[in-house]
This record gives sequence, C-alpha cells and structure tokens, in this order.
Amino acid sequence: MRVSMIRIGLGVVAAVALSACQQAPPAEEVEEFGGMRATPASLEMFEPIPEELPTLDGNPITEEKVELGKMLYLDPRLSQSWLISCNTCHNLGLAGVDLMETSIGHGWQQGPRNAPTVLNAVYNVAQFWDGRAKDLMEQAQGPVQAAVEMANTPERVIATLKSIPEYVERFEASFPDEPDPVTFENMARAIEAFEATLVTPNAPFDDYLRGDESALTLVQKEGLALFVEKGCAGCHDGVNVGGGGYFPFGVVEKPNPDILPPGDKGRYAVTSSEADEYVFRSPTLRNVELTAPYFHSGAVWDLDEAVGVMGSAQLGATLTAEEKAAVVAFLGALTGEQPQVMYPELPPHTEATPRPDVGVGTGVATH
Repeated sequence: MRVSMIRIGLGVVAAVALSACQQAPPAEEVEEFGGMRATPASLEMFEPIPEELPTLDGNPITEEKVELGKMLYLDPRLSQSWLISCNTCHNLGLAGVDLMETSIGHGWQQGPRNAPTVLNAVYNVAQFWDGRAKDLMEQAQGPVQAAVEMANTPERVIATLKSIPEYVERFEASFPDEPDPVTFENMARAIEAFEATLVTPNAPFDDYLRGDESALTLVQKEGLALFVEKGCAGCHDGVNVGGGGYFPFGVVEKPNPDILPPGDKGRYAVTSSEADEYVFRSPTLRNVELTAPYFHSGAVWDLDEAVGVMGSAQLGATLTAEEKAAVVAFLGALTGEQPQVMYPELPPHTEATPRPDVGVGTGVATH
C-alpha cells in the first residue's frame, strides 16, 4: 500500500529543524558520542520498505502492464531522436540516476537540474524536485515532451506505438477494457506500473528497524543517533528517509551559489508563492551513497561534503570530521537490494514508424 506523506510548510520546517537541533534526547536514553544510540522513540520516525509492492491509485499493477512499462522505459524511440529513453537519465544499473551534475538531453542540451533517482520514487509525496507531478504517471509524461529532454509530442509517440504491432498487442493486453488502449496516458500508466516495482528492500537499516541489532555497525548506530539528534530526520524520515515533504534549502544560511543557483527558485515556479522560494521536495536518502552528485544542482560529489553542507545550511551545525564520518557510515546502511531488470527484446519498427529527428530548433545536433 502506498505510504501517505504530509506536505510541511516553510514555518513548520524551520521550527522542526531547529528544535530538533536544540532538544537532544535525555541523557539516560542516549550515551555520549563514541557509543551513542538512537532512542526507540526516535526510530518510530522511520519505516522499513514493505515486503509487498505498493499499490497505485486508479492504476492496478498487472504482470502484462509491468512488462509493457519496462519496454517503454527502455525504448529510446519514445524520444524524437531515438537516442534517449527514460533509462538514459535514470539508469537502472546506476541506482536510477545518470551520474551527471545535470542531465544531457535532446541535441546535447543540458538540463537545469540533477536527475533524482527513480528507485523507491513511488514512496515520494510527489515527483520532480519541485513536486510539479503528483505521481509517477504524471511524471512519466513530462520528460517525453520536454524540449531539453526527449523533445517529442504525444501525437508522435502514439503514431510510433501504433505503427509497431507488438506494442499494439501489449497495450490491448494491459488495458483490456478500453476500445483504444494505445494512448499517451496509458503509456505513462504502464511506465508508472513498472517504476512502482523499482524498490530496494532489505537494506541494513531495514533489518535494524525490524529488530536485528547486528544489522548496523557501532559507527553506523552512532551516525543514526547523530542523524536524529542534529535534526536531519526532520526532513528525512518515513519509509523513504526523505521524499515526504517540501523544505527550504538554507533554513539557517544559504549555501554558495554553485550549490543553490539563485535563478532556480524551486517550488516557487509551481505555486508562485513567495513562501516557496528556494523550497524543494526533500530527496530520498535511500541508496544515497550510489547516487552522486548531490542536491538539485548536482554541485557536490562527495557525500561527506554534502552532509556538512546540510548541517550548516539547514541546522546551523558545524559537524566535526568524526561526526560527518559517522553520519556517512549510517547513510551507507540505506543501500538496499537493487532491482534485477532483464533487458527486453524491443519490437522492431515498421515503415509506418516516424523516423528519428535529431534536429534542435533550426540546427542539427552535433557531438
């Protein structure tokens, strides 16, 4: 069942982050650093990834739909150039990211933000850094049409899919009650169903939450205690250790312009509310050791540095080298079992399939 998330406003976020920083757990519950432990109550802020796959509102997950969604996710013919698929920027062999500061799209154009991981994205409150897509189905439609990404149109996508007999058959099997199942929306529903299976269960932290004390090392337990005590869990909690709400980047002090570009005001572009300037959806920290570079700008490659930036920018805390190392060790315990995806044999195009177009504006893309 999909985990419900709560959106938190700007004032509440600052209060949560700062109060968490100021109110350490009682001394009898947490030892001094060098052997400190998170309290049982603080662990209630987190949830292990469920053993059952999540459900999707209005989009039942079936074997046929998941297989179709996998094919579409990996098929570059959904792009105008036939060069870019969903997997290009959300590579399933690379923990669902592309290891780029900001992604490269149609005609070698560079996008404005770092590609967030698709793994466990089903547990996020919304999709994209600014939350402009309410779910994975809505998110799947955006990059296909974005000029800087796949640069295609719904009409051209449908013409492509209908020109390939095997895709028509698979859409009919996936959406059997519809008279015309090959639609742009159903393309997105199939991709959503597949993406909902891309979860990474059984991380050491999941085992620890289920009661296995040996699942974390001593330094990871110390990092977890610091993560809670310093206030990191004010934005990174729940099943996804993040992804559950919107938070200002720079509660206490703004990072330098390379990390927080002044031209990207985050959620403000969605809501036009001044309160949402430089507010972003918190990223999941699951598998974070695999998903560098960090932040929406992709400006930080080192996880230790990213922890330090968050400490000063969000919590007003200057973490020692020992503290940062402990938190980084804990974050390593969030790496779960990676999805095992067998690459499908994609159906061949036909004479009716719209041919690839690599043009950008009036020019032609070159390397």
